[in-house]
Amino acid sequence: MTDKWYELQNPERTDSPALLVYKERAIENIQKAIREVGSPDRLRPHVKTNKSVEACRLMMDAGIKKFKGATIAEVEMLIMAGAKDILLAYQPVGPKIDRLISIIQKYPEINFHCLTDHSSAADVMDNKAMEAGVKLSVYIDLNAGTNRTGIAPGPAAIDLFEGLVQKKNLQVKGFHLYDGHLRNPVFEIRKSECEEGFAPIAAMREELEKSYGFSLEIIAGGTTTFPIHAAREGVTCGPGTFIYWDDGYGFGLPEQEFQHAALVMSRVISFPAENLVCVDLGHKAIASENPIDKRVRFLNATDLTPVSQSEEHLVLQTSPDHTYRIGDVLYGVPYHICPTVALHQEAVVVENGEQTAVWKTISRNRRILF
Repeated sequence: MTDKWYELQNPERTDSPALLVYKERAIENIQKAIREVGSPDRLRPHVKTNKSVEACRLMMDAGIKKFKGATIAEVEMLIMAGAKDILLAYQPVGPKIDRLISIIQKYPEINFHCLTDHSSAADVMDNKAMEAGVKLSVYIDLNAGTNRTGIAPGPAAIDLFEGLVQKKNLQVKGFHLYDGHLRNPVFEIRKSECEEGFAPIAAMREELEKSYGFSLEIIAGGTTTFPIHAAREGVTCGPGTFIYWDDGYGFGLPEQEFQHAALVMSRVISFPAENLVCVDLGHKAIASENPIDKRVRFLNATDLTPVSQSEEHLVLQTSPDHTYRIGDVLYGVPYHICPTVALHQEAVVVENGEQTAVWKTISRNRRILF
């Protein structure tokens, strides 16, 4: 394989900045994720990374049947893709409950689920489901240490479970957890931390299954921990970034060998000083929540060091005797691909160096169907 695998044969056909998706690499990443967990049935990928119908269908073509998203729009996108088992990996509050119930009513052939981590939220969900004449399938969201959402495993979670099973319009399926705070680049340390965090969850599930006599599924693990959780029985894994990959995980998870399948394309637009190069890759084209040295890495311009960024510009420092020219095309690996994708209205699909399709980043919208 050439070391310039990323180059377009006709870059003049594509305006910049642009999001490029390399389809064959994405397909290979999907297959690797399936091999990692042993079966497509062990995966419930998070679609927050790709946000397109076509990318979801690539996963469906590989045999993956269950998905999750964080927004109602991502749920709607999965409906459009033809998914039949969809988890809203979020506790719906306010109008989101009404929107989810409307979707459930309109698509009775699809299995929908959502999360809850508090009795007051569950009470509202139960009442609204009763009024609409539907049942809501729910997973209890557990806080495994990320301290973002969820309830701590143990007595409080057991109390919540026991309250939920009494509700006539909620059906408890199991537990959901995201332990994305576990990011130690040394795999054995990360694995040990993951095992320690999961132990009380496993014990709690065993206790409840014995008490109530039915099995409880656990959906666990984002990209950093899903290979660890894959070794557990009764656990479904929910990574998302694997399909496109990025430098944040590429450098931080050396044991995972996914390929970069999505890049940002930009062009040199100005030379504001003899040692400065400006490209058209501003805050609106690449995720910028990290320090400026952790936003993009150019594959074909390794001598450029970012010094400033604004909405439409990225200024980089180089030597005064550089050979860059106005219009030069640069190909960059995002440090964080998920919010980068959300900044682009569409992705240009590349196969064998040719632009073969355009995929709309449809679920970057907040509303699609309802």
